[in-house]
Amino acid sequence: MPDWEKRFRAPRIGLPEWAEDAPARSLFVSNATGTFELYAWDRETGGQRQITDRPNGTTDGTLSPDGEWIWWFSDTDGDEFGVWMRQPFAGGPDEPAAPGLAPSYPGGLAISRDGTSVIGRSTDEDGSTVHLVRPGQQPVEIYRHRESAGVGDLSYDGSLIAIDHTEHGDAMHSAIRVVRPDGSTVAELDDTKGGTEELGLAVMGFAPVDGDSRILVGHQRRGRWEPMIWDPLTGVETPLEIDLPGDVGADWYPDGSALLVEHEYQARTELWRYELDGADGPALVRVDTPAGTVSGATARPDGTVEFLWSSAAQPPEVRSTNGTVVLDPPGGKAPGSVPVRDAWVDGPGGRIHALVQQPAGDGPFPTLFDVHGGPTHHDSDVFASSPAAWVDHGFAVIRVNYRGSTGYGRAWTDALKHRVGLIELEDIAAVREWAVESGLADPERLVLAGGSWGGYLTLLGLGTQPDAWALGLAAVPVADYVTAYNDEMEALKAMDRTLLGGTPEEVPERFEASSPLTYVDAVRAPVYISAGVNDPRCPIQQVENYVKRLEDRGHPHEVYRYDAGHGSLVVEERIKQLRLELDFVQRHLHIPAANQQS
Repeated sequence: MPDWEKRFRAPRIGLPEWAEDAPARSLFVSNATGTFELYAWDRETGGQRQITDRPNGTTDGTLSPDGEWIWWFSDTDGDEFGVWMRQPFAGGPDEPAAPGLAPSYPGGLAISRDGTSVIGRSTDEDGSTVHLVRPGQQPVEIYRHRESAGVGDLSYDGSLIAIDHTEHGDAMHSAIRVVRPDGSTVAELDDTKGGTEELGLAVMGFAPVDGDSRILVGHQRRGRWEPMIWDPLTGVETPLEIDLPGDVGADWYPDGSALLVEHEYQARTELWRYELDGADGPALVRVDTPAGTVSGATARPDGTVEFLWSSAAQPPEVRSTNGTVVLDPPGGKAPGSVPVRDAWVDGPGGRIHALVQQPAGDGPFPTLFDVHGGPTHHDSDVFASSPAAWVDHGFAVIRVNYRGSTGYGRAWTDALKHRVGLIELEDIAAVREWAVESGLADPERLVLAGGSWGGYLTLLGLGTQPDAWALGLAAVPVADYVTAYNDEMEALKAMDRTLLGGTPEEVPERFEASSPLTYVDAVRAPVYISAGVNDPRCPIQQVENYVKRLEDRGHPHEVYRYDAGHGSLVVEERIKQLRLELDFVQRHLHIPAANQQS
């Protein structure tokens, strides 16, 4: 078996979540069976038990505070539309967690210590709703609005509920409302000033201490994400002295005395402990982690920190600051890959950060531009099986954190509005020019590829930059923006209205300028498209519209449709899809299939 397949098949685990009042009871995600599913772990006995077993996998779950119940979200074949189920931690049958609630898209969940739950929902008919569900009683609606909203958190004593909402109409910048269980408003925090300022807020969590009403809140007031503390009962806002470049997130230590700070900067992560009440005032102390990316971290009651770490060269591990590996998946570890290096390229909107992996030897190499999704996301120095596979096959891989990406300040993230897609492609073009001029990339063998928003940018790039690319690989893409808008889930409609400044009826020229379908007749490179037939984010019909136009032209293309949603949680399906992409590229670029490193 080649190394690239071993990386996909190697068992992996996610960062274990633990029950707040029963920290020995944990829940984690693993692909040990070949499909990503939920597992219970009793740290006292060492026992592990698989919780879910569904053909297309399960990853969305949580524990009740007492650790007695595991909640998990049940959709149909990846369509993200379903209901919450629950199962006893010790084992037993699944049961509906909120029997009176009809299926919906999930909009957040919080569970109180008395068994009451607060469930966020979204449907095309009702918009966003929040329901309070007390044990043995029918759900009670406590919030409703057409715009996007969701449950942020629940206070320790269950008396306060924080809701992230975008009632002002800007889906990229949320406000926060705190309500009581009857839905009455306690306080509002809105940095957008009713939608007139592009400043977002995010609920990071209530203080984990009984009687403490403070909330950790993320804000953008200084041009980046950073935390502050807000007490909705008194209105007092407490800024935090965290003088670190880049975006800063945080969570509470279990006793509420300190914060665990996650610092994202230039595609790497650091962890810090922020002492709130030190003898000499607040203090920031580095938590020792290796260079690379922390994909999640949690502070345990004993003061240790557990974190999921990896780098482009080294596969992920769940580590602890006590020096141990917290939990090892069964079986062999994934083979490593080559490290990533940084490239900084001057672009039309400022310096662009790109991450480069390349095979041994001298260039120029056939080169894959692997475009990330989101768009409010970013590539980092993290282990990823797909880029490593392309490197094994002799390709350089370049990942561009274009304008719209997170991690480089609010202005960089917000820059793509209205010229959606075109802004990102200007940055990708600048990095492409650098890659060719530096001798890294072969200009005749450049492949544009990506999934979700990256798939969208791939199709848009093939049409707007037809001479630049030899091939395109688009997974679960937006292909026909107007049809995608009409068919997608309501929360994404709101995001598209924010990005483009209105609906297709209100700003038709912007939807036309940003839609790959507009430029399909200009596409010259062969196109490979893969799509999930149950995808609620990039629905299948708009992909079929684009494919039909390629067919009418007689343009070389291949389409792979699979029975899942926005991607697959099944390992063999992921391997199959990459194998099909490799075969497509090797045939069209006339690269022998055997041209790969072991």
